[in-house]
Amino acid sequence: MSQFILLLHENPSDFSDVSPDEIQAIIGRYSAWREKIAAEGHFVDGHKLADEGGRSLTRTEAQLRVVDGPYSEAKEVLGGLFVIEARDYDHAVEISSGCPHLEYGGRIELREIDQMHDDD
Repeated sequence: MSQFILLLHENPSDFSDVSPDEIQAIIGRYSAWREKIAAEGHFVDGHKLADEGGRSLTRTEAQLRVVDGPYSEAKEVLGGLFVIEARDYDHAVEISSGCPHLEYGGRIELREIDQMHDDD
């Protein structure tokens, strides 16, 4: 089995009118989906990222550039992630299609994790 990361992209303004009770219901949907894929043996890990936007680091020659986020260039932010196990991309898409994130207008970026094993 391969591991895949689901990067949960969202537009924070989509949740500006959501009540605390609705937020708890949404969290419950994510928890139920996580429990389902865990019971099926696919869940590896998952986290909601902090609302504070993080930092973006780049290096040009000898200078390190650090930019605060969220970034005005994009309307969406990375809100969280899951790591799952699946046979291949098609299987990972099948598992990911049940994630509640898609029901709330979010986008999932699905990437296979390169385990970078040293076979020597």
